[in-house]
Amino acid sequence: MNILFATAEAVPFCKTGGLGDVCGSLPRELAKLGHQPTVILPAFRHVFDSGAEIEPTGVTFQIPIGQKMVQGQFLRSQLPGSDVPVYFVEQPEYFDRPELYGEEGEEYRDNCERFTFFSRAVLEAVVSLDLGTDILHCHDWCAGLIPAYLKTLYRDRAPFDQIASLYTIHNLAYQGNFWHWDMVLTGIDWKHFNWRQMEFYGNLSFMKSGIAFADAVSTVSPTYAREIMRPPLSCGLEGALQHRREELFGILNGADYGDWNPATDSFLGENTYDVETFEIGKPACKAALQAEMGLPVNADIPLLAAVGRLADQKGFDLIARVMQQWAKQSDAQWVILGTGDPKYHQVFGQMAEEFPQKIAVRLEFSNELAHRIEAGADMFLMPSQYEPCGLNQLYSLKYGTVPVVRSTGGLADTVVDATPQSIAEGTATGFTFGEYTSLAFSDAISRACGLYASKPAWLQLIKTGMQQDWSWRRSAQEYAELYQRTCAHARQEVLS
Repeated sequence: MNILFATAEAVPFCKTGGLGDVCGSLPRELAKLGHQPTVILPAFRHVFDSGAEIEPTGVTFQIPIGQKMVQGQFLRSQLPGSDVPVYFVEQPEYFDRPELYGEEGEEYRDNCERFTFFSRAVLEAVVSLDLGTDILHCHDWCAGLIPAYLKTLYRDRAPFDQIASLYTIHNLAYQGNFWHWDMVLTGIDWKHFNWRQMEFYGNLSFMKSGIAFADAVSTVSPTYAREIMRPPLSCGLEGALQHRREELFGILNGADYGDWNPATDSFLGENTYDVETFEIGKPACKAALQAEMGLPVNADIPLLAAVGRLADQKGFDLIARVMQQWAKQSDAQWVILGTGDPKYHQVFGQMAEEFPQKIAVRLEFSNELAHRIEAGADMFLMPSQYEPCGLNQLYSLKYGTVPVVRSTGGLADTVVDATPQSIAEGTATGFTFGEYTSLAFSDAISRACGLYASKPAWLQLIKTGMQQDWSWRRSAQEYAELYQRTCAHARQEVLS
């Protein structure tokens, strides 16, 4: 099957979040299964800064944007370690900018125009580059207009009348909502600007357009697929999603074990380990991490860690409150790595100064240090308000670092709470809690630290987690089945 990924991000070319990981990893796994995936994304400045080999195709095109014609061209590369082709939509006025979507907390004012151009360029690529596309896999709001174009302006034009579309929601909170008069830029008839299709509280919504027009809709975990059907996680789109509930699917993202594997992780030096050797390798990684972070080297003290964007959504308000309380009452050590909201920079910075023997904070992002934290910590904290899928809990399981998570989204789908029954059955992999409160979070940490003191049970918990398979291969097989189902459904609709 020929699958065209339309996305704004793909590792290693550009990334701001999990979207980039998905579109950089999933196509490679689909290729291994015998499919023919292709990726297309804007030629952002980040793409050229990535160091990838990029070459011109010699194919140029013009697209109507409102009352003007805008020219662009296609460039070509491929996903590293594969034969998967990657095409870039080059239009310097739109995409040659310091960031992908905006700067200094403000979105670019012409984002509607930029991604309208991208959406139509994707459809132009299908013909101009002779891609033979069977299904267009459109990702997040930036590609939300593509399913709408397939069902409106391009509906009766070959080969588009034979192409199905799958629309994947990575984070429903980012919707691509614009002034209603921007509808003119799309060229789509105003009759589609209605509450069922493209209109959202008086605005043009790219996200709602994708949900309304795609042949099928998916999101990045089964639990998140259920959560977004109702407030508050529906973000106002519960009506549109409930209308598509029979065509809404949840498929978990995968972990790239080529990058995240303690047995082959070059950032661990000589301290690599696997499920058979973690009792030697992991304590060595913990001692090295304690020394690197300036904490007392002590194998008996539990070391808790959090890595990520310092934001309310990720639960760092709970982490701050619980860490402050625990630092006064216990010997547990805490490591924080990340950047984000300035208030958290201040809060965590002050706590590190107040408790230098217990708390170490790095207000930066370091991929190398993130790997060493995953290997050296005993527990990994993810008390998220919501989490469509989450990747760090998957990395933590592989590294034998027991996750302590709030039971939401993909966290609920991937972490089995350590109850007396699950411990006895050997199925427990971590600790979960439900209510978004510091008390519930603190209780989960207390349970984790209690089991940590019972070495046989703790080692079994680690071993069970490390044996889990959350690879992209599993996800790719599920997507392949969904592609087949979506194409069959789309063909049936055409015939009817």
